[in-house]
Amino acid sequence: MHASQPDMNPSLPQTPPPFKVMAIYKFADLPDCATIQPGLAKFCCARGIRGTLILAPEGINGTVAGAPGDIDALVAHLETDPRFRGAEIKFASAQTMPFLRMKVRLKAEIVTLRAPEANPAIAVGTYVEPEDWNALIARNDIVLVDTRNDYEVNLGTFHRALDPATK
Repeated sequence: MHASQPDMNPSLPQTPPPFKVMAIYKFADLPDCATIQPGLAKFCCARGIRGTLILAPEGINGTVAGAPGDIDALVAHLETDPRFRGAEIKFASAQTMPFLRMKVRLKAEIVTLRAPEANPAIAVGTYVEPEDWNALIARNDIVLVDTRNDYEVNLGTFHRALDPATK
């Protein structure tokens, strides 16, 4: 018996998935995040965008989905505020809407550290390009501390990484 192959006729146009998914984060100085929230929620809801965006005095984080043009409009809308320019944004696609509703939430932090003195919008370490990562952590003068929680570390970690047993 022989398995059938899907019809892959290159002359037929491929229909793009109907939903574009956007993940975003940016550390930025947003002391006025509470005033940004209502307008951002209204912008997204008016376009049928769903998901969650978290606003905090330290920046923005979240994942949303919508029609490709609407997600592109959201990116353009966010970039009208110079504090959101250069955000780390990644895109994916989906055949069905992955979220039930739109939420723009206010939080104390976009990444929970419970350490107000740690502000990545002000001071950060040296950025390492992905292609340089393995060589960096292989060096004898480098100590890598895997600060992910215990569940994630149990799934896998880097060779020689120290595990501080974060819960």
